[in-house]
Amino acid sequence: MESNKNLKDYLEKFSTLNTNKQQGKIAPHKAVLLLSVIDLIGKGDIQSNKVELTDKLESQYKLNWEKFVENKDIFKPNIGAPYVHLSGESFWKLIPKSSNKEVDLSARINSYSVNHLRSQFLHAQIEQELFSLLLDSNNRENFREVLISTYLISKKSTTMKFYDQLLKFLEQTKTESLQTTGYVNIYNNLKVKVSFGIGTLTYVPWFAFLREGQTVQKGIYPGYLYYKKNKILVLAYCVSATNPSDVDWPLTEPLSISEYMKSKGIREKIKYGDSYVFKAYDVSKPLDEDTIDKDLLEITDYYNSLDFNTDPITNANPIPFPVTPIIPPASTPFTSIHSEFSKWLMEAKLVFNETLVVRFISSLLTKPFIILTGLSGSGKTKLAQSFAMWLCKEKSQYCLIPVGADWTNREPLLGFPNALENKKYVKPDNRVLDLILKAGEDKERPYFLILDEMNLSHVERYFADFLSTMESKGEIFLHEDSGDWDGVPPSIVLPKNLFIIGTVNIDETTYMFSPKVLDRANTIEFRVTEREIEKFLDNPGNLNLEVLKGRGAEFGSTFVNIANEPVSYQNNIEEINIALLDFFVQLKISGAEFGFRTASEIQRLTQIVPLLSPDTNTSEIIDYAILQKLLPKVHGSKRKLEPVLIELIKMCLMDGVSTSNYTTGKAQVETLDLKDIKYPLSLEKIVRMYNNLVQNSFTSFAEA
Repeated sequence: MESNKNLKDYLEKFSTLNTNKQQGKIAPHKAVLLLSVIDLIGKGDIQSNKVELTDKLESQYKLNWEKFVENKDIFKPNIGAPYVHLSGESFWKLIPKSSNKEVDLSARINSYSVNHLRSQFLHAQIEQELFSLLLDSNNRENFREVLISTYLISKKSTTMKFYDQLLKFLEQTKTESLQTTGYVNIYNNLKVKVSFGIGTLTYVPWFAFLREGQTVQKGIYPGYLYYKKNKILVLAYCVSATNPSDVDWPLTEPLSISEYMKSKGIREKIKYGDSYVFKAYDVSKPLDEDTIDKDLLEITDYYNSLDFNTDPITNANPIPFPVTPIIPPASTPFTSIHSEFSKWLMEAKLVFNETLVVRFISSLLTKPFIILTGLSGSGKTKLAQSFAMWLCKEKSQYCLIPVGADWTNREPLLGFPNALENKKYVKPDNRVLDLILKAGEDKERPYFLILDEMNLSHVERYFADFLSTMESKGEIFLHEDSGDWDGVPPSIVLPKNLFIIGTVNIDETTYMFSPKVLDRANTIEFRVTEREIEKFLDNPGNLNLEVLKGRGAEFGSTFVNIANEPVSYQNNIEEINIALLDFFVQLKISGAEFGFRTASEIQRLTQIVPLLSPDTNTSEIIDYAILQKLLPKVHGSKRKLEPVLIELIKMCLMDGVSTSNYTTGKAQVETLDLKDIKYPLSLEKIVRMYNNLVQNSFTSFAEA
């Protein structure tokens, strides 16, 4: 109760900031800065209540300014002014570099410049209580909503006018274009999604207006559905068609779209026919602007009024139907899975960067096979084991198997027919075959096979059947009979709810992976930063994985559903494709180019990451993809790779930035200006590979 009171108090403070006005408009600077701080806390870039005026903060501030500020002709995006003036709020304090030195803010022309403020202040400091609240993803969303709705996006621009967007949408349906850029992202505090089809044109293009936790794949939402063939535009109470929603519209005797179409004499099967009609428009006639805006505002206001946290809904005013009970919703939205998992990792005394956690979970959702490599003792096995324990309700849903150096065939994983006894099958003692069989029967829950030190033997020998079946979706044959032998069927397929994680160490006792293996996985490298080791040393404690058991089981079925459903390619796909093509051209020079499978999996990864971390920008997502899918295959001699690596370094930098600092060993990546760097994670890895190349005349992604 006390934390709820504190949350309410801080939300009140955020909604009543001391702000100036120009030309009758509220200055947005403080709100944009606070929004940027919240975003960086969510990404793990701010890990204490100290807010330094870093390049990342400045970059996030500019990004949010472009995204949310409407009156750009009136206000200038100076981060320095709000950084100073927020000290007038009770929760924000400036810490000068010297307690004995009077901070010089008298020179008004320079006092708000970033360099001047960095010279004067160590950092700003927010109250610890506020910082603790902001560690929770749900709280962050509440603060974001207050800032955006109070200071940044006016009611008039976000909820009163949508007519022009709809006309643009209808005009585009007359073309072959699948482009979704140029449409608004927010309307009436709801996320806006638009689609004209994936790969090919759909005959029912749509708009969706989504609350947090609701998706077009699983949820309820208002939306426009345009039945082009019939010239009918339906403003609908939409219901997800891919997966059953955890909540339902509280409507009595609603009219489904299928029933409506039948009443119009349309008898064919109707896409999205299970959704309900709010209003239908004849597009062959001119649409009335006021009617369109009024209708959309009405249904979205109603949607916003629904309380998804009660069972049943009792405090809403349905339009026009009375209330009926709904299915109780999941207690936590799936978008918070990484922050919830990170919270429990801290309880277990495990230290992982939240960005790494996002990459790890996103990679599993992209394809159910990932490889964890990197420094020995950096937590590869512990992360895999912890996630399986946290997400699974029962211990029988996961196996942690140490790979043996003597594994020369598939028998340690799949067993073998007993040659001495007819119709008998010898299962492996490690339960792997039992795990696969059980996963095939229990399709709604996730199952995990963790292969520890996967490269202690040749992976291609003992894992060949798995590698082949991952792509062909075919069968793995176990014995020749048509019936079961000791409960073992003649063949199996890899269940879609089975996730395989391999951990890798590099030393003289292990084997390198072939391109065949790397091509089929996301490879995530573990490094330990100075900040992470400092945080670990400052918080000593005994590891306690028991606290993780089943804590995230509520996410299990949704995790499986998202891992197996197609994605909607809407998030800056053109920018992503341009970057991929540029890297393809350079990698081809060294023979490390990628094929259609890798390109497809990268595109899927780039659409999955925003589901978990909506604040992650496109450049960061491309950075993840380069590091995990493209660089692992790069290896070779100095003659072959030196010019390629130099060009890759250049591609990771902003246009016009010299590569000399990165190829001469003059500076570490983390000490240089992030404004010069486009893909920092990939750049840091490529520079390490380049240095190894210079020193040893050979380099590869894998490092001891």
